[in-house]
Order: sequence, then C-alpha cells, then structure tokens
Amino acid sequence: MARRFSRRRAIAIFAATAGLPLIPNARAAAGPVTWEGQALGAPARLILNHEDRAGAARLIGRATAEIARLEQIFSLYREDSALSALNNQGFLLAPPTEFIALLERCREFWELSDGTFDPSVQPLWALYRDHFSSPGADPSGPPAERIAKALAPVGFDRVKFNRDRIVMPASGALTLNGIAQGFITDRIVDMLEEAGMRNSFVDMGEARAMGSKEDGGPWRVGLAVSEDSDQPDAVLPIVDKAVATSSATGFVFDEAGRFGHILDPRKGHIPISYKRLSVIAADATTADALSTAFSLHDIDNIRAIASAQTDLSIDILTSDGEQLRFGAVL
Repeated sequence: MARRFSRRRAIAIFAATAGLPLIPNARAAAGPVTWEGQALGAPARLILNHEDRAGAARLIGRATAEIARLEQIFSLYREDSALSALNNQGFLLAPPTEFIALLERCREFWELSDGTFDPSVQPLWALYRDHFSSPGADPSGPPAERIAKALAPVGFDRVKFNRDRIVMPASGALTLNGIAQGFITDRIVDMLEEAGMRNSFVDMGEARAMGSKEDGGPWRVGLAVSEDSDQPDAVLPIVDKAVATSSATGFVFDEAGRFGHILDPRKGHIPISYKRLSVIAADATTADALSTAFSLHDIDNIRAIASAQTDLSIDILTSDGEQLRFGAVL
C-alpha cells in the first residue's frame, strides 16, 4: 500500500516550539489572553497581555480573519488558493500584493543563500513523495533521470513576477512552506503593534516575541527536533526576536530515514547533516527562510553568511548530537 505524506504535518513537526512562552503566574489579576489554532496546517498560538479582555478578544478575531485571508493566498493544499491557481495554470494575473511582497523576500533569501532557499523546488519534492509512496519503491530513491527531469524547471531566477502577473517556467511549481508561516507571523505582529500591543507573543508556525513578558522577563522558547519531544534540548530567552527551527529528520520520505524533506534545489538531495537547525532573527520571515536554507549548508558556510548579518544567530544540533551556537544576538 502506498504511504501517505502530509507536507503540513512535516511543517508542524519541524517547527519545534516545545517549552513555548511561559504564561505569567497566577498572582496576576487576569493573566494573558491566549488563543490556539492553526496557520497553514501548523499549530498556532497568540498570547496577548491586554488590560481589556474584550479588546483582546476583538484583536484575536481580527488576527484569525487575517490568517484565513493569507491562507487563501499561500496555501499549497487549498485548491482555491492563489498559489494553487499559479501552480495549476503556470501563471497568475493580478496577483495579491502580499504574494508579490513574499516573492520579493524569496528572491532576497535565494540570493543570500546561494540558491539553497528556492521555492521552485516543489517538483522535486513531489517526485520524492510519489516515488516513496509507491508500492515496492526503490529504497535508494528515484532514478537519476527522473531527478534530472524534476530539476529542469527548478531555479527561482526563472520565476518572473511583478505587480501585474507571475509566470512560471514549463512544468514548474512553487511551495511557500519554507517562508509563509514566518511571513504570516510578521503580518500578525504588525497588526497587533498598530493596535498598540506590546509584551505579547505570536506563533503562526514560527515564533516571534513582541518585547518582553509583562513582568519584564524574556519569553522562553524551547528548541527541539520534534514537537513530540518530551523536553526541549535547549531553551532560549527571547526579547523582540523571532525563532524558526528546521529539522530534515522531522519528516522523512523513506522508512530508513535517509531522505529528509528538505531537498537541495541544485543537486536533488544531500545527506542529512543536522538533527535541528534554529535561526534567531529580528523577524520571523528571515528566521523561517534561513532555517530552511542553512539546513543545506555546511557549518563554515552558515557561519560566514551569519557573520555578515547584523542581527542573526544560529543554534544547531548536529547529527552526532553536538550543539553549536554562534551569531550576533546570542
């Protein structure tokens, strides 16, 4: 029987948030207002420190409406989304402004990462999904000629876009699963800040602290290979920062665990190097994209890219269990 694969579940697993923000103690008169739900298939959470609970509830209502609106644009799994229309047609006319804004960020990270962050990798991901979901699949992976065919339309420089249209190469397709959750997190933060909110926490699959906790202490964000982990392997104190985690081992295509879901858009596949790679940045879009991209780089390359940035830190758990931490904000 063919195995079933869920890209959403893959995202939910590797967006590790074990030990997320600690709610202020019970001595507070009311405590924060907390909402839990989903964004792009991943667990989502808002923790709002608001003196007016009815006002907080209204903000949560606005936030959930905005999440639904952005899912209508970015979801890979909704047949009626703008992204699905683009992938089905090969083009999209009069795209939503948020779609173009996100593609512009994608181009930024594609250039910064030397092409390892590439949303046009979707045909390759689909190849591995289809191969390993077939009965009697070759455990060594798809044949080289099929990998070459899947790679043919891959390359973000071949995706053409402006405010009027988006055009894909023949047989091309996009996935925004390596960046859209961070983008939605940042959009919700912007909305809350415009409403005067501080000392709150937004996690739309990737986490971002708005200032400190109400008592002045940092938010404490746990890092783990999987959300199913009983305990985080590290806990970060976070103030006005975003955190994103990627783990190639969080979802694998094959029973042997050799083929992780983070695929190299230049080579097709590379061995899994890290159990977990976390990025701490000023915004969740950056953290989300670079946690994916860096999973395909060696330590020296990651360190070189991170050292050239003014507001970026990396926390890595290597395949042999060694923890490495470096960068500007840790």
